[in-house]
Amino acid sequence: MLSLEEIRFRIYSGFIGKAIGVRHGTPVEPEVWTYERIQRTYGEITTYLRDYKNFAADDDTNGPIYFIRAMRDFQLQPTAEQVGKTWLNYAAEGHGMYWWGGFGVSTEHTAYKNMLAGIEAPKSGSIAQNGADIAEQIGGQIFIDSWGWVNPSNPTRAADMSEVAASVAHDGNGLYGARFVAAMIAAAFEAPTVSAIFATGLAEIPKGSEYARVVNAVLDFYEKQPNDWRACRQMLAQDFGYDRYPGVCHIIPNAGVLALAMIYGKGELTLTVEIATMCGWDTDCNAGNAGAIIGTFEGLNPSWDKYRKPINDVIIASGVTGSLNVVDIPTFATELTSLGLKLEQKNVPENWETDLTRRGVRFDFELEGSTHGFKAEGVNRATLNWSDDLDKKAIKLNIDRIRRNQVISLFWKPFYRREDFDDNRYRPMFSPLVATGQTVSFEINLEHIDADEDLYYVPYIRRTMSQQIDKIGKWKKPSADAWETVSFDVPETGGEAIDEIGILVEYTGRQLYLGNLYLTSFEISGLGNTYIDPRLEAEEWEAITRFTWNRGYWKLKDGRIIGLTDKDADLWTGHAYATDLTVSADIMPLAGHSHLLTARAQGATGFYAAGFEAGKLVIVKQNFGTEILAEIDFQMNHGQSYQIAFSVIGDKLSVKIDGKQLLRATDNKFAYGMCGLRMNGAGRMSAGIFEIIEV
Repeated sequence: MLSLEEIRFRIYSGFIGKAIGVRHGTPVEPEVWTYERIQRTYGEITTYLRDYKNFAADDDTNGPIYFIRAMRDFQLQPTAEQVGKTWLNYAAEGHGMYWWGGFGVSTEHTAYKNMLAGIEAPKSGSIAQNGADIAEQIGGQIFIDSWGWVNPSNPTRAADMSEVAASVAHDGNGLYGARFVAAMIAAAFEAPTVSAIFATGLAEIPKGSEYARVVNAVLDFYEKQPNDWRACRQMLAQDFGYDRYPGVCHIIPNAGVLALAMIYGKGELTLTVEIATMCGWDTDCNAGNAGAIIGTFEGLNPSWDKYRKPINDVIIASGVTGSLNVVDIPTFATELTSLGLKLEQKNVPENWETDLTRRGVRFDFELEGSTHGFKAEGVNRATLNWSDDLDKKAIKLNIDRIRRNQVISLFWKPFYRREDFDDNRYRPMFSPLVATGQTVSFEINLEHIDADEDLYYVPYIRRTMSQQIDKIGKWKKPSADAWETVSFDVPETGGEAIDEIGILVEYTGRQLYLGNLYLTSFEISGLGNTYIDPRLEAEEWEAITRFTWNRGYWKLKDGRIIGLTDKDADLWTGHAYATDLTVSADIMPLAGHSHLLTARAQGATGFYAAGFEAGKLVIVKQNFGTEILAEIDFQMNHGQSYQIAFSVIGDKLSVKIDGKQLLRATDNKFAYGMCGLRMNGAGRMSAGIFEIIEV
């Protein structure tokens, strides 16, 4: 039986494998990159084809990150209808999350529009509703990995849960692909061979299905020619090529590539994702699925380093919840492990349980090689690696003979902007993970190797818009050969977000300095305050920095936020797990009947809102439908500015207009969430200073 730590390790390895595969295959995903063109241009691919500042969001990782939240928001074994509601809650219509290729073209787009129209899952993805051409595209398997990870060594339950989840948008062979991939991931935790993984996956789908036929064709070919994967790829093109199946990206040819890459990869992650990419067709999807399965099977290996290090434990997502879009892979692996324990009705470690809704971060560096996204910059003689050299697992900053007055920054990024990316796939949106007033703490330990001991450090934060460095306290020498706790409160920043938190290290001695600085137990905790002055923000990602959005047209003009919409529209910021707070803003209705503040927003379909609605002052609950919790008559005037303050403390909700308490309500549906601006119908609004005070 696998230990708790072994399960978490395998999930972590699998998600790293998924991330490697997606990043590896992405540059040659477009249709212009045929198998032949890839071979002529690149030959044998043994490295990433493109360097990225940071790898932007991708649908292949969005799905596993967000759709599994149905287990948290509804029940541990959610229904198809509940997974469908999860889609509606976390996806912004028309951007991010998945490919918005058009109704009747993109499977996911079609299912989403069906659900908006009231066609619930699983009918939303059925052949009866959409036809086989739509229902049997590749999405049935590419979003499904997490259902395998939460079911370690339980392939049948993994297959059953994945089929339910995939039925939101898929049917037929699309469901068989979901069952096959999830079962193989579940089996990979303990399977002795790759062949054994295949046997488990095939046992979970109909023997006479087209999906089983293509997988068996690859396995049979391998038995005859085990050393020529290109010959096998030729067989696939001839017998199972794109020309034989309808739609933009049918699952069957790509299922063949998935099987080919896995069996010819011989259980080695690097070779597996390289073959999947060189095969062409849907390269990032196939390399991602293969990487997830083989990554879980093989476990972290030094041979992965050339692909693993650029990932640096960070995946960017593009759901509506901005603070969830910076995904720390070790933390996500812990979350999935916790959900798996709950499925088995086993106790979850206390820290892990808290991590599920933590207002902050906790990085323990316990997983082998984990960096939690930390970076070192400043001089090329500083390298960052994971270490278990001392009595605590940590990251190790190797300082290799730096000179007098050279400075190194060691930091973690709690916020990103458009300029941090050199690609624009799936358009991520961000809200800062850290706010003024929260407490940062970590431990450091210095190991001198050669030089005098004139090495100093100071904690710092960096302001996002001005790039100003704020040093916290005075420079001091770190403790040598002993752990030292560093703690400070995040200072006021004049309304700017923070995009770096860490320490600056400077050497002031006369010799060249050689040594190691270790950092561990990094934590950000406590309540925070968010102050947003629109004059300090910028228009990015088709909206405004620090905010995510769903529908409408959100811009900056004359130092204010302007929202324009022909239907309901939302703009959000703040932390996903903020609880008791008051959100306030200077709101000026300009057109229409609905102008609201939102609080404890858990997505596009679940939140509280307060403000003006059709001649009333209201407090409402939105939970896949609108319920008025309290209302009074209130005639607002277009063009007039109102200071609205909406408080949510425990189950008590109240709203003030221009400092006067006017309305109260009681409800306990939502315990935490974001804050924002909302129009529940066609209209236009203007907003000035926006503030969130947590209490």
